This record gives sequence, C-alpha cells and structure tokens, in this order.
Amino acid sequence: MTISVLLADDQALVRAGFRSLLRRTRDIEVVGEAATGDEALRAVRKLRPDVVLMDIRMPGTDGLTATETLTRDPDLAGTRVIVLTTFETDEYVFAALRAGAAGFLTKEIEPDDLRQAIRAVAAGDALLSPSATRRVVQEFAHRAPAATVAADRLTALTAREREVVALVAAGLSNDQVAARLVISPLTAKTHVTRAITKLGVRDRVQLVVLAYETGLIRPGHTADGR
Repeated sequence: MTISVLLADDQALVRAGFRSLLRRTRDIEVVGEAATGDEALRAVRKLRPDVVLMDIRMPGTDGLTATETLTRDPDLAGTRVIVLTTFETDEYVFAALRAGAAGFLTKEIEPDDLRQAIRAVAAGDALLSPSATRRVVQEFAHRAPAATVAADRLTALTAREREVVALVAAGLSNDQVAARLVISPLTAKTHVTRAITKLGVRDRVQLVVLAYETGLIRPGHTADGR
C-alpha cells in the first residue's frame, strides 16, 4: 500500500527537498504541495492524503491553526499531521501537539528517519517514542502551559486505565507498563487503546498531553510521584 503525503511549507526549496527524498521511496508518494495553511486545508479536502508534513510558520493561516482545523474535522479523520519545526527554538510545538498533530520533526531530519516517521504515523502510531514524548511535553508545558482541562474528563476511565495512562505519560512503553503492573504487554496495549477511545484523542501523543492538562501527572514528575 502506498502512503500519500502532502507537503505544506512556504519555502519552495524545502518542499523540493522533501519531495526529492520521498520520490525515491517505493511505498510513499507525494500527492500535493501547499505554501500556506489555507492551501494545505484545501488540498487535504481534495486529495485526502494519509499524512501532511506541515510547516508551523506560514503566511496567512499558519500551520498550527491549519493543524487544529484539520484534526477537528471528522471528515478528515484519515489524515494525520506531522509538524515541521526547529526543536531548539520553536515555542509552538506543545501547542501543535495539543492541536492534534501526531508529532513533529526537525527539518534537518535524516532521510531514513523521515521515511520511517511517515510510515509510523500513517500506521496510526505516535511519531515520538514514549520517553521522547515525555521530554517534549514537559519542556513545552514549562514554556507555554496549556489551559487547564477539567479532571472529570478522566471519569470515563477505569482505575486501571487511569493508572496505565499515568505510566504512559511518565514515559513508559507498553512493555514497561506491563512489567510495572504485572500484566501482559497485550493487556497493557488494550488498556492504552481503550483509554484513547474513551477520551476521544487521536493517538498516544494526545493521550500524554491530556494526562498533563488534567493534572493526572505534572511536568517534572514521574507516575509514581518521584
């Protein structure tokens, strides 16, 4: 199966670079390009790509606003967004994750890593590893705290599911969650999947963000309080 990709960046040279890299990949096809957020939204509605590589800073409707619009549209649920940014300086990464992005990449990413990231996101996985997700969320929670989300949103979860979500937010993989709770990895994965469904979030990254927003876990603290 070929993964369709839309490139959204206001710099033509950047788009050309990504297009050139992906052109050599058998299972990935660039189906369109956009130079603004508005163009990206129109192209997504027309082309329905599997993945959008979205620059966060573009004229007019920026990548953050476009990401939020896209991810909140149920008709576009099949399209996932990877934000393109510079990790060291971009203050909007945390907000982009909250807006529904599956993760982010730096524009200096290695070609093989770019291809693997697109494949992972297209398959429904979070782009970041659990530990990387925790570090990113903590960093940007400190820099740009999110608006508080009512903790009663978590009442949909069972006590065990809340425990699992807290461990995921603390950076544990499914295997590590299973070991901590003395359950099978498959059971841990099932708990994560059910939590994602009950809370109405798109993926594991959004689950971590929600755990911070509701106060289930605080930046700088692990799930066991250390």
